[in-house]
Amino acid sequence: MIKFLDLKQVNLRYAKELKNRFTDVLDSGWYLLGENLQRFEENLAEYLGVKYVIGTGSGLDALLLILQAYMEMGCMKEGDEVIVPANTYIASILAVSKNRLTPVLAEPDLRSYNLDIARLEQHITKRTKAIMVVHLYGQTCWSKDIDVLAEKYNLKIIEDNAQAIGAEWFGKKTGSLGHAAGLSFYPGKNLGALGDGGAVATNDPELAQIVSALRNYGSHRKYINDYEGCNSRLDEIQAAFLDVKLRHLEKENAYRRKMAALYLSGINNSRVILPTLFTPEQPKSHVWHLFVIRTPDRDRLQKYLEKSGIQTLIHYPVPPHK
Repeated sequence: MIKFLDLKQVNLRYAKELKNRFTDVLDSGWYLLGENLQRFEENLAEYLGVKYVIGTGSGLDALLLILQAYMEMGCMKEGDEVIVPANTYIASILAVSKNRLTPVLAEPDLRSYNLDIARLEQHITKRTKAIMVVHLYGQTCWSKDIDVLAEKYNLKIIEDNAQAIGAEWFGKKTGSLGHAAGLSFYPGKNLGALGDGGAVATNDPELAQIVSALRNYGSHRKYINDYEGCNSRLDEIQAAFLDVKLRHLEKENAYRRKMAALYLSGINNSRVILPTLFTPEQPKSHVWHLFVIRTPDRDRLQKYLEKSGIQTLIHYPVPPHK
């Protein structure tokens, strides 16, 4: 059986480096908010091209904390609206609803599966405070029109960069395009931990300072709690593992592009709708977290592939509004 995702094989390539870093963390006796996290945050910030990265417990927490921080800053309040793709994973929307903000679902472009940017403005009301841009399946969702909308309506642009780390838009990495970005290091991601983890990326010093406190009980100094925070810290072991794998990310993404090119050139069937590279002049705009096809014979095709020893998954079987 060709597995949809074989995490053992994925991490086996770096086993020696990972084991060495595990030993270093174990021997250090320091397992939270230490040197390994600081090193990874600095290296990831440099890679993305942003000033600040703050490690969190998960990708969902990263998005939650961005929105909570903006509420603490007075940029939005309960009941305000955040435009979100209607076909995203539920985590994008939970980050909005858990902050008692209102998600406004916007339809995707059927070629890229990302937000239909041309139709975004029709969703903007007096209560709209942000657009959450999801770089779905690894493809960059961006346009100069997003910057125009942000300026015209004084909106925050939040990137859900859970699936597209390393993707680029005219030389700029996703995660550095908007006002803030949430990243996920769930094991199956292009940059995956050996557990869970996430991060916030931003160039905004005030946002970074507040998120840094919020992830640690709302505290910058022990027992002094400035905000109603939570416990969402990327631990030292995962930070050390991720720092190892970050060094190999460009190579891994290049391999994904190579495999995607083989699929795109090799699959020729009129009943299979292949994914589209929305900006073909920018091959690095896609890191192919997933290779998603559409077909009216989906269930039959999936059963056929399973019988042929090829595992597939549906992304996603239940839309968020249900």
